[in-house]
Amino acid sequence: MVQTPSYFEYYNHTYVVDSTPDGGLTGRILNWQTGDFEEKPEHVMDVLFDHGPDIRSLDRERFVRRTEEERHNYLRGDGPIFALYQTIDAIWAAVEEEHRKITKEERALIDSIYRRTFKMWEDEFARRAAGEAPAFTFTSVIPQ
Repeated sequence: MVQTPSYFEYYNHTYVVDSTPDGGLTGRILNWQTGDFEEKPEHVMDVLFDHGPDIRSLDRERFVRRTEEERHNYLRGDGPIFALYQTIDAIWAAVEEEHRKITKEERALIDSIYRRTFKMWEDEFARRAAGEAPAFTFTSVIPQ
């Protein structure tokens, strides 16, 4: 029996396996252009049974961090999420400028910000799915 949700990195994309109402399994992969997870059940067997160098299991904390690192890297826009991403950019700029390693406190702050932005994205996509207007706009750095 597979515990769901289960979290993975699948060829550099975060991927989640969930149960379906009929007791089956489905999977969703992060789309770098939309920032949302899209249904891709065809990868479920690969992530569950074919762990190669490009597929690895993640705990929830690492899944959230990797998802937000991807969104941070591939999406641009205005609004509170992107202001938080700028805070992370400022931390990394200071680390680089001062030629030092990131501190435990800075790493904890980044992780905390990513947990917050992850929830903000979930809330935004839930609003949009319910037919509400977007609270903000964004674009992807990846051409369509």
